Amino acid sequence: MKLKSVDRKKFRVRKKGKKVSSSDRLRLSISRSSNNISAQIIDDIKNITLISCSSIEKDIRSLNKVNKTELSKIVAEKLAKKAQEKKITKIYFDRGVYKYHGRVKAFAETLRKNGMEF
Repeated sequence: MKLKSVDRKKFRVRKKGKKVSSSDRLRLSISRSSNNISAQIIDDIKNITLISCSSIEKDIRSLNKVNKTELSKIVAEKLAKKAQEKKITKIYFDRGVYKYHGRVKAFAETLRKNGMEF
């Protein structure tokens, strides 16, 4: 079965991240749409999602008149707080098919400011 170019790019980015990072790091996968952003921290060895956060959640959605970049920063701060509660600091960033630009870059920089290492 032939993969689409989007799928090939996604697998290529994930493979490079796994190769560079050590086995003690968890994967932070990000996905975004035209209006929302979501992220989850995944343990690939056990194949489970440990923490997830999204802009669709009620407490984040209740914020009025927030642009998309600020929304991604808010989601990143909330994800970082959840990760600190579970004592997760070392991750590797799986940006998927998205360029490291705009909302994805703002998300990553906010995570770094809040104590995540990648």
